[in-house]
Amino acid sequence: MSVALLWIVPPNKEASNSLGFLESIRDGNRGLDSPWFFPRDHNLILNDRPKKGRRQRCNSGSSGADFRYSYWGGSGMESSRTNFPIFSSMAVNPTGEMAVSSEQKVYDVVLKQAALVKKHLRSSGELDVKPDIVLPGTLSLLSEAYDRCGEVCAEYAKTFYLGTLLMTPERRRAIWAIYVWCRRTDELVDGPNASHITPTALDRWESRLEDLFQGRPFDMLDAALSDTVAKFPVDIQPFKDMIEGMRMDLRKSRYKSFDELYLYCYYVAGTVGLMSVPVMGIAPESQATTESVYNAALALGIANQLTNILRDVGEDARRGRIYLPQDELAQAGLSDEDIFRGKVTDKWRNFMKDQIKRARMFFDQAEKGVTELSSASRWPVWASLLLYRQILDEIEANDYNNFTKRAYVSKAKKIVALPLAYARSLVSPSRTSLAKA
Repeated sequence: MSVALLWIVPPNKEASNSLGFLESIRDGNRGLDSPWFFPRDHNLILNDRPKKGRRQRCNSGSSGADFRYSYWGGSGMESSRTNFPIFSSMAVNPTGEMAVSSEQKVYDVVLKQAALVKKHLRSSGELDVKPDIVLPGTLSLLSEAYDRCGEVCAEYAKTFYLGTLLMTPERRRAIWAIYVWCRRTDELVDGPNASHITPTALDRWESRLEDLFQGRPFDMLDAALSDTVAKFPVDIQPFKDMIEGMRMDLRKSRYKSFDELYLYCYYVAGTVGLMSVPVMGIAPESQATTESVYNAALALGIANQLTNILRDVGEDARRGRIYLPQDELAQAGLSDEDIFRGKVTDKWRNFMKDQIKRARMFFDQAEKGVTELSSASRWPVWASLLLYRQILDEIEANDYNNFTKRAYVSKAKKIVALPLAYARSLVSPSRTSLAKA
């Protein structure tokens, strides 16, 4: 299954891993001379290869209630409600104890990340990078590492790469470093050599992540990210959570409810928003709370991931995977057998209409936060949002046949969308509709 990289153009599953890279993970080898990993066939926005989406939140309240999706986080952003039932933030488990839902778990992470940024803002006056502390002989190596990350982004995410050129050099390089790490992580379980990856290999990858956050990078691509997290208020938790999403892909091929699917979408896609917001920056004139901007990033990720889930139903089924809520399938009178059979029926069309409605709701909520980003960061995010959203239109145009037809946005439509994305990126944050934290 593909994984959406939120505000970053996603990697795609056909890319190949370096065997040397995989061996270094499995064997636990360490050293700056380890082989670098450069996947070779990732899709960019203009080459039609999105991934699977992200998240949002609902009202908290009493257990067992019929909750409705609405924007959350106390942002002052206006609520957007639908008649979609949602899991409650608290539920009673079979033992009679109160269990925290996936949305509440994710929201706790959001609050932590937002607090880090607000602390940085109070101490520095603005969300900006720390000055370089250059050791003799390291500047050229670090510059080379960032350049290599930029080359990977330029080759496999052309449209997004062009958008990053509007950012300041420091932010641009940092986004490249995050992009490359996310791609490498995704490829561990979704690449052609995924059969070689074990939970132990992911444990080693996480240990390597901890090392780079401590300033001990494994290779030069890690060195770029290590430098990035030293300069920006980026926390390690979203990176660890993404690795946890990879672990889920190794052991899980069904999701009982949207609550379960939501957590998976956060792990593999929503995390990228938490990684990216501190780098992309919030507009100085924004009146939105920090939490609301993070929430919008997560909503975009959930939307992207859900979109890719809906696009790839047939492809995933052929791999024995179904990324659709089992309880909602049952309510629609559908089963796994119907998915594997791959016939478009009225039951399937009605089911898909509801799933598409949910994904569009997340896109709507994400739009409210893109404008709050710093002006130089908005264009690539708007481009991602508008282009991903059109995939849902293409699924409808295919009469909901996502079993044998692949929904894609034509290059012509993508080119038309880019000026629109740029125009939207010029819109400044509202000073009146949002409450400042």
